[in-house]
Amino acid sequence: METMVNIFLYGKKYEVPSNLTIMGAMEYAGYQLVRGCGCRNGFCGACATIYRIHGDRELKVCLACQTKVENNMYIATLPFFPLVKQVYDINEVKTTEQVMMQLYPEIYACIGCNACTKSCTQGLNVMQYIAYAQRGDFEKCAEESFDCVMCGVCSSRCPAGISHPQVALLARRINGKYLAPACGHLEDRVKEIENGTFEELLESLMQKPIAEMKELYNTREIEK
Repeated sequence: METMVNIFLYGKKYEVPSNLTIMGAMEYAGYQLVRGCGCRNGFCGACATIYRIHGDRELKVCLACQTKVENNMYIATLPFFPLVKQVYDINEVKTTEQVMMQLYPEIYACIGCNACTKSCTQGLNVMQYIAYAQRGDFEKCAEESFDCVMCGVCSSRCPAGISHPQVALLARRINGKYLAPACGHLEDRVKEIENGTFEELLESLMQKPIAEMKELYNTREIEK
């Protein structure tokens, strides 16, 4: 017999197995999380969730795919947060501190409350990478924010209205294009793909059954 717990999805009560994640429990209850969810054919980070346990004042955040349900858990999902997304041409972006002032000046309004770090579903030091962005240290900002899945929870808690994931993405793009060492063998492989070197191989792979594809993937030679 499975142990069952009571959860509330968007205010409606459901009884679900206690060993499920929030995402699994939602599917068990009849909801489908497909659009925007990485493990459901979408983009990772889109199952950001807000919840509160009955009797606990604290409002908590998590990703629905990696958090188990608890009894009397009140749940609401945040599949999208309206971040400020500036448009720019990475080929024309300058690698100076001023680029952040031009595109994301709100980072200089940070009050150091650390709400972004405390709410991060990945446990990242968000306030620290914003500090790196303020100083124009894009390499450190890129490294500190590398595991960001852009769920937007940090921005939802920010009193200064900073779009932390977009700031971090700009830093990683600058680092990848201008600061990090060039990756010669990757550039060569891209040229081979553009020249059609692998078209026949790719076509043959597309005709293989899924089981064989999985076996090829699991037994592939991994570059060291």
